[in-house]
Amino acid sequence: MTGSERRAYIIEQIKSSRTPVSGTALAKQCEVSRQVIVQDIALLRTAGYDILSTNRGYILHVPDIASRVFKVRHTDEQLEEELNLIVDLGGYVVNVFVNHRVYGHLEAELGIRSRKMVKEFLRDIESGVSSPLKNVTSGYHYHKVEADTEDTLDEIEEMLREKGLLVEQ
Repeated sequence: MTGSERRAYIIEQIKSSRTPVSGTALAKQCEVSRQVIVQDIALLRTAGYDILSTNRGYILHVPDIASRVFKVRHTDEQLEEELNLIVDLGGYVVNVFVNHRVYGHLEAELGIRSRKMVKEFLRDIESGVSSPLKNVTSGYHYHKVEADTEDTLDEIEEMLREKGLLVEQ
């Protein structure tokens, strides 16, 4: 087993276990020393895995992220209001997509999580190089939005509805 295969195995074991996985058990399963496992864990952390060490073994911390798709419709003038509403309430605008009758599903990543990012996005749109994707479908479009809790998404949905931006399905 190569080092990368071993690290993939370690992550799979930690992900699939409901209890902490001991370094000793991983060392036995991989037929390496406990120190090699410690080094592998360090490399996995560097690669972005949030692995926690407990007195009973390793666990993978996976943050709970709630997500929802909202169908909305608005004018170009309401674009800033829509995005600011979402980020102000704690939402992260992952993307925008439309379902065009001829071209099918068209999607663009946005990655907007702050008013600053909203301003940067609007500046790019206003530069005249492109227009909002919603314009190819008479203003109708969808956003995948992530937040810490379902309650936050409920609040975002209610405010979009209140402002007349949400399309009821």
